Amino acid sequence: VQLQASGGGSVQAGGSLRLSCAASGRSISTYNMGWFRQPPGREREFVAAISRTGGVTPYADSVKDRFTISRDNAKNTGYLQMNSLKPEDTALYYCAASRWSGPGTVSDDYNYWGQGTQVTVSS
Repeated sequence: VQLQASGGGSVQAGGSLRLSCAASGRSISTYNMGWFRQPPGREREFVAAISRTGGVTPYADSVKDRFTISRDNAKNTGYLQMNSLKPEDTALYYCAASRWSGPGTVSDDYNYWGQGTQVTVSS
């Protein structure tokens, strides 16, 4: 499966963005999906994940109650709605997928990755 992330941009603190992760090549319905981010000068970190049917959605503590992960298997697309954005949310955001058990919360739990989409939040 190939993944294409989009929807990044520059916003002011308190604003919102919705990231999309469009899958192609195979149906995404049999894959767990995740979002990770890499802030400038730091390691990649977990943001959120969603199980195949959407019933399980773990979040990083730093984004809980602000970000919402979802998916539309009919459209073969996953989403990350980001509200109340903070400057510390500035990062390159990646979507990922895996058919392994999950949904995982570490990078090694995923074997398919999209290219990153940049999110910049100014104060």
